[in-house]
Amino acid sequence: MQEIESTEQNTMSIKNVKVIGIVGGSGSGKTTFAKNLIGSIESDLVSMLGQDSYYIDQSAKFDGDGGSVNFDHPQAIDFDLMGTHIDRFKNGNAIEVPIYDFATHSRSREFIELAPTPILVIDGTLLLHQSELRGLIDHSVFIQIEEQIRFERRLKRDVLERGRTKEGVKLQFDGQVKPMHDLFVEPQIGHAHHTARDQREIDLALSQLLAILETHLS
Repeated sequence: MQEIESTEQNTMSIKNVKVIGIVGGSGSGKTTFAKNLIGSIESDLVSMLGQDSYYIDQSAKFDGDGGSVNFDHPQAIDFDLMGTHIDRFKNGNAIEVPIYDFATHSRSREFIELAPTPILVIDGTLLLHQSELRGLIDHSVFIQIEEQIRFERRLKRDVLERGRTKEGVKLQFDGQVKPMHDLFVEPQIGHAHHTARDQREIDLALSQLLAILETHLS
């Protein structure tokens, strides 16, 4: 697949930002898709923003995986701040992206400054659930992968990268992740511009988005 490169024609106003939303259940492969999309575009033309950065600080309430804190409910995410940041980015302004610590369930006092680029790729489980965010997303892909695969991927990630136990991951998946997926995540398919259910459709969606972005940058 040919990489999208900057040209002399790509001198558009930085305010003309195209926002791409990659949505799907936990473990669906949306972050991998987003990174593959970004990897096909010249680095100075694209930025990435993750929903996970906008978790609300839950350190004072956390009582164990699968406990009283439901991290998969929309209320666990600071969508007001995320929406404000995406809107600012679309209008050519740098944003201060929060840093969330998954080990302590707290938000750091530090942040990452993200300078505007012509393309912004965002990924998350609930981006299309929020009407305000939907209005800011120009093109979206929902990655629909069967539950067992999603669980196995989440299990591996949370144990290796987020310091969880296998038992805790299973308890949280059965008690919170699956119910929230059925209630909030899966219904977003109706709002997505593209739906990808297998590798062939994932590759097709990636090609379609790259064609759209190449036109945007020309």
